[in-house]
Amino acid sequence: MAAPAGLELAPSEVPVARALAALVADSDRRRTVRGIPTQAVKFRLTELRSRLLRDRVFEDPGRLLARLKRRGLLLDLPTAGGDKGYQVPYPDDLRRLLVEEALRTDTTDGAGILPLPDETAEIRAMDSEFLEQLTGVLGRRLDETIEFGRSFGVAQLAEYLRGLFGDELYFDSLISILQQYALADAPLLAPTGRTTGSSGFHLALFGPPGTGKTFSIDDLVRGNPRSGVPPHGLPGRNRYCGGITPVQFLRVGQSYTGRTFNFIVPEFNDWFKYRGMVEPLKLVMEQREVKWETTFGTVGPYTFRSFFSVNYNVRTAGAQDYWTTIGDPNFAALEDRMLLRFHPMTRGRFRAVEAAAERLELGELDFELAGRIRDHLTLVHAVQTRHPLVARKFPARAVRLERTLYDRLRGISDRALKSNEFPKFSPRLKSRAVRLAAAASLLTYFARPDEPALAIGKAETEFASRFYEEEIRAREGRRGAAAG
Repeated sequence: MAAPAGLELAPSEVPVARALAALVADSDRRRTVRGIPTQAVKFRLTELRSRLLRDRVFEDPGRLLARLKRRGLLLDLPTAGGDKGYQVPYPDDLRRLLVEEALRTDTTDGAGILPLPDETAEIRAMDSEFLEQLTGVLGRRLDETIEFGRSFGVAQLAEYLRGLFGDELYFDSLISILQQYALADAPLLAPTGRTTGSSGFHLALFGPPGTGKTFSIDDLVRGNPRSGVPPHGLPGRNRYCGGITPVQFLRVGQSYTGRTFNFIVPEFNDWFKYRGMVEPLKLVMEQREVKWETTFGTVGPYTFRSFFSVNYNVRTAGAQDYWTTIGDPNFAALEDRMLLRFHPMTRGRFRAVEAAAERLELGELDFELAGRIRDHLTLVHAVQTRHPLVARKFPARAVRLERTLYDRLRGISDRALKSNEFPKFSPRLKSRAVRLAAAASLLTYFARPDEPALAIGKAETEFASRFYEEEIRAREGRRGAAAG
């Protein structure tokens, strides 16, 4: 389809356009991530109205929908029970058009930098959700959760996820859940006794659509009732950012000063398309002081201490074309600041996503450990962040770093350097592997109750080594290495 002309939105229609773009993206994701896209993208008018009410937008979407229908970007569906429906024949084109039109207003409208009035209420609701889960664990499931934790670790978590998704897909879900544990931002203790870092890290899944990225960072973490996927992640600590522009996010971020949350962004690539946003986003990812100045006013300064888990969609020229991916001008910005996983759509990955989608839709996936993992994660997070309800019962512990882990990782990089005098992977990649090993050790809090600091054991070292080796291989662009 040829690129559509601009919509010339009225200022009052911009929030409607953003909500519709997010709704189309969600609908497209649901029919794509589950495997082959076998049906058209559709949505109901009530879905759009519900999203608008949630965002406190009271503009009637009828005029915008009518203009989109006249342009052929929306098609009427038969009415069911009085609820009007629409089909989206060109979802990528429609979403891009709506985002670009909203961008025009964001860069000229001074009202765009006013503080968002409802973010404090959003934080209160998330805090209540976390507290409800924690009090449930402490009041009814404490002994059960501790007993579960005595035999729990990264090997057991990997086995559970491998049984659900298979060898090709489970690793991304494993890293996503480990990032949830890492949000406790536990200190990393050097052999000298000095703290040299903390466990928290940003996570980015980078690659073409349809490779299962959103399922790993969102559905598995927050749950997806429509697909029967229960939540495995931290309750009340994951702020979903679908449909939020980077301008809105910079304003929202001020409300989280001094707090640690995780921001899930399903279309992070869209944020980099906004003029003047790349540098502020780099500051946010580096957790440095953020100050955004325009001719209409200033946002900040404030310091952002939260984390991201994001998808960055990029179209590749071939199933294994890593070179197309790294040609994206924002790849380096993410690689330098995030734990970044590259996802080519290989034959093996296609078959794995297809098989997992079939098993999910046929009800064959048994998420038997979801509740216990979530309880364990909630309790460990509360302990490590010194929540008042548990601070006197369980001590927060640092993660102890050992030379043996670094020696093992250096052996992997030495082997890679022997075959290439000019490496294409960064030394930062080793630090990402260390953070992963530290996050994995948090799973053993109740399995190693007598240690003053949590050790990175054999299982955690093996896991970090596998990650390091796989990511070096991907960055070296070894064609065929990931093919199925």
